[in-house]
Amino acid sequence: MRLSRFFLPVLKETPSEAQIVSHRLMLRGGLIKQEAAGIYAWLPLGFKVLQKVEQIVREEMDRAGAVEILMPTLQSSDLWRESGRYDAYGPEMLRITDRHERELLYGPTNEEMVTDIFRAYVKSYKALPLNLYHTQWKFRDEVRPRFGVMRGREFLMKDAYSFDIDKAAARRAYNRMYVAYLRAFARMGLTAIPMRADTGPIGGDLSHEFHVLAETGESQVFLDKNLLDMPIPPADTDFDGDLEPIVQARSAMYAATSDVHDQARFEAEVPEERRMSTRGIEVGQIFYFGTKYSAPMKANVTGPDGKDVPVEMGSYGIGVSRLLGAIIEASHDDKGIIWPEPVAPFDIAVINLKKGDAKTDAACEELYAKLKAQGKDVLYDDRDERPGAKFATAELVGIPWQVVVGPRGLEKGVIEVKERASGKTEELSAEAVLNRFAK
Repeated sequence: MRLSRFFLPVLKETPSEAQIVSHRLMLRGGLIKQEAAGIYAWLPLGFKVLQKVEQIVREEMDRAGAVEILMPTLQSSDLWRESGRYDAYGPEMLRITDRHERELLYGPTNEEMVTDIFRAYVKSYKALPLNLYHTQWKFRDEVRPRFGVMRGREFLMKDAYSFDIDKAAARRAYNRMYVAYLRAFARMGLTAIPMRADTGPIGGDLSHEFHVLAETGESQVFLDKNLLDMPIPPADTDFDGDLEPIVQARSAMYAATSDVHDQARFEAEVPEERRMSTRGIEVGQIFYFGTKYSAPMKANVTGPDGKDVPVEMGSYGIGVSRLLGAIIEASHDDKGIIWPEPVAPFDIAVINLKKGDAKTDAACEELYAKLKAQGKDVLYDDRDERPGAKFATAELVGIPWQVVVGPRGLEKGVIEVKERASGKTEELSAEAVLNRFAK
């Protein structure tokens, strides 16, 4: 993509409403634009990252055996009355009445709707286990939306829902999502720690929140430092096998949010030098809640003994749009964003230091074409701007690699390659640059 043809409205000044780093950088870098309190338009750069994050989550859900669907944003209030949550949920739910006086709501979550889908089609235990997921926009009318996409009212979430014949099978479904979450967050360049957590309005008696450690996090968290060095399950993990050892290896080490923290237990179980108290950004949460929804909504299946029983359920959420804020909070410097390569909006920025110089233009065009032919997503800064402005833009939006082409370098037969994360630079021939990125 040529930057002269791209829509990248970067700002020199930080908007006054931005209180944390990720909000400031997302506004300044032209990733989002606020349209109302807690509601944002996703501009091209931000949308590209959002799609990459969503795709990583999708791949790990599919790997774990979940099946993708798409549910609507609007839901019937009747389903929520069946479960008993319509009046209990509170003012965060946006309630709507259509022209026919039917009561609808803008979904904050989808337990009721997916249970209704399940009960319409699944009647026998032989169709289990089943895990249905989708990635859809949600709305929760936060009383004080703030921190940009970290605490907005409209947000993109991946939510999955498991259905099993008994508690043992439901626990296996829970473990599959636990491991899938470890993998998904690691692929985004994040260290996300699963922590014991309160189940909140979702309900149930088993839940873990996944937190990215950051001083700007909204939650106080307590953990054993050794959790930071735990290995991530590999891509060839057998999700049909026994994942309990992986879950137990982490669960045996202390990690808890302030809601369920036990200081006495923390001090008894964790040596002083390994105790860590910091703040965390919640990026996902998983729940096992048994028959909380299936029983009142009569989502029953016929078991092996011929008797009808309500299915055992769990739900599993990842804040896809919130993850962009979390990644930036965990990966930035005073110049701007430092995107991990798997989620970066572009792989490489080609920077033309002297637009209009015939040799420089020709070298840039050739590099741009050949890098694209290698399958790289390239942003070519072909604007007639000062070099300083071009460098500032590249640093602000955090593209992992910069390929800098200028007359002086070309006279020596070299092109500068800079890694955004480390700041390290090297001078290479044009051929070596292409070889470098062909690997």
